[in-house]
Amino acid sequence: MNFLILLVVIVGIVAIAQLAKVSDLSVRLSGRREEDISHADTRLIGSMFVVFYLVLMGATVYLYRYYGNMLPESASAHGVDLDWLMNFNWWIITPVFVLVNGLLFFFAWKYAYDPNRKATFFAHDNRLELIWTVIPSIVMAVIIIYGLKTWAQITDAPSEDALHIELYSKQFDWSVRYPGADGEFGQGNYNFITSSNPLGLITRAGSAEVLATLQEKIDKIDSDLAHEVGLLHAERETLKATMGGGDHGHDDHGHDDHDHDGHAHNDQWKAIAEQRIAEIDHLLAHGGDALLIWTDAKIETQRAKKHRLERHRERVLDVKGFEFDSGVDAWEAGLDDQIVKGEFHIPVGREVEFVFRSRDVIHSAYMPHFRAQMNTVPGVPTRFKMTPIITTDSMRTILGDPDFNYILLCNKICGAAHFNMKMDVVVDSPESYEAWLAEQEVFVSADEPEGEVSAEAAGDSAEELASAEHAKSH
Repeated sequence: MNFLILLVVIVGIVAIAQLAKVSDLSVRLSGRREEDISHADTRLIGSMFVVFYLVLMGATVYLYRYYGNMLPESASAHGVDLDWLMNFNWWIITPVFVLVNGLLFFFAWKYAYDPNRKATFFAHDNRLELIWTVIPSIVMAVIIIYGLKTWAQITDAPSEDALHIELYSKQFDWSVRYPGADGEFGQGNYNFITSSNPLGLITRAGSAEVLATLQEKIDKIDSDLAHEVGLLHAERETLKATMGGGDHGHDDHGHDDHDHDGHAHNDQWKAIAEQRIAEIDHLLAHGGDALLIWTDAKIETQRAKKHRLERHRERVLDVKGFEFDSGVDAWEAGLDDQIVKGEFHIPVGREVEFVFRSRDVIHSAYMPHFRAQMNTVPGVPTRFKMTPIITTDSMRTILGDPDFNYILLCNKICGAAHFNMKMDVVVDSPESYEAWLAEQEVFVSADEPEGEVSAEAAGDSAEELASAEHAKSH
């Protein structure tokens, strides 16, 4: 079957090539050039252009009437202004579209090639240049100025009673956070991200958890390196070579008390070295499955991993507490934050300021019914404010769709599952919103156990870790 299809394709190509040759031969026999077209042909083509223009305009009118308003009804206050701006653009584009295409196809018909007519040529016309420069400039200035004014209103500082909500994006998921009873968002830091703290909220419990996890990983690497056969043999040879050096770096000159102290130091150091050699010999002989045999590349990889973990630990220890203007301790601010998944609620008629954060790549928070979109950028919080004006139930009635929900989408291609990164948005009455919010659980670290690590204790831990590392290196 495949062979027959291939054969048909080849025969078709050959037939087309032969027809082209026949056409070329007929042109040569008629004594005309291939590019020569008769007056009748040009008139026919010009008439076909006119017919095409009429069909194009008819299709345009049909589509305008069929789709009507191309956007769903705006559910936010600023969306009304954006829709006006969009419609203003359509009011400009549509007449220009009809006029420009009308002139284009009319000229193709009226000025079809005529061997008895010679075209008029002129190189420059100041009036034409002025018309198609000044008029578009004025129109564009109006659009841009109105657009900038609307954008400035959307991104301006929120009102004092505005609701603050954080939208946190990561591949391929949205999390929404409310500030809790204290009215302050807990600070976030990617170094604090764990399985139980996916947003990286900074708390004492979170600090202790991260430090314990990092120390466990560092200790595991240290243990593995301490059981690597090649490193054990190298350490043993170094110790034996150093012991064979005699005075361990001391010369034979000096006072008797110095000689006595030097010999005592040498004897003490040799005793420690001999004890360590004995430990290595015992480990090599009886280590069993605990012994590891790694390549040099594997050893360097583990050492680099340990270095990264130590840097991570230092960054966690460097986080310092502070006090918000409202008097809330930054270490405590995140404890009553409420984090929701799946869907989130906002009250109708109240201004909402969204704060956007991203864990990994650039996403784009897009809520089409609210005419709202803002990029979420790793390491750079972005903001956007809006006031919803239509509840979800009212919009369902308007659209005649009982299953309708407002939706939050990612409008930036962020990876393989980008299409699935969405979340429902519910606009409630103020009373229903407050009732829903009261049912949401606070951040899991709210039940912080006794004896948790404080900021001061974290600093003490840093000094202890530094002392331990110093002692280990010596």
